[in-house]
Amino acid sequence: MPGWEEIRDSVRERIRVREWAPGALIPGEERLAADYGVARATVNRAIRALAEAGLVERRKRAGTRVAELPTRRARLEIPVIRREVEGQGRIYAFRLLSARPGGLPAEVAARLDLPAGHAALAIETLHLADGRPHAHEARWLNPAAVPPLPDFARISVNEWLVANVPVVSGEVVFLAEAALPAAAAALAIAPGAPVLVTERTTAGPDGPITFVRLSHVPGHRVNLRL
Repeated sequence: MPGWEEIRDSVRERIRVREWAPGALIPGEERLAADYGVARATVNRAIRALAEAGLVERRKRAGTRVAELPTRRARLEIPVIRREVEGQGRIYAFRLLSARPGGLPAEVAARLDLPAGHAALAIETLHLADGRPHAHEARWLNPAAVPPLPDFARISVNEWLVANVPVVSGEVVFLAEAALPAAAAALAIAPGAPVLVTERTTAGPDGPITFVRLSHVPGHRVNLRL
């Protein structure tokens, strides 16, 4: 009995050879389940994977069609900054600058789809490479969506979250802008100096997890593989 990955690959091949042309309606899940001799849930998982890859378009009560203009999507992994630094052959360290409870500011609450004033933890961290500033991290964390918190003076919140909290959705935004005062002071650069900023919002099984703003030292590069 084939698994969902095999069904995904089979349907993809049938699309590739134009058994189902772009825009064509493919058979329903019940029909495909009968054809492959598997449960409907197995077919559903395979078709969902193809939809996530942009090869098909699923619409309620309208069926699943082959995408006329297939999209190409890249899956990004949330980087562990320690590994990033050590991968460059440098020595990693971090400093917890502050960690304080408070209500979410309105602009952050909107990004997390939570009410303004929602109980959260504001955490500020400086990441170091060979003892020099590497990145300034300003983060709001929703404690209601994560396990009991550790001592973030011993493990960076970045590394702890990647290791302990699954992510089901999120958004990443890259900005080129003038360094904000707190980031400039932590990175030992002039206020307003141009920096690369990464803003990331993530949500897990128990709701919104965190909004983080990473300001990188001048000259920082981001390499993405598609």
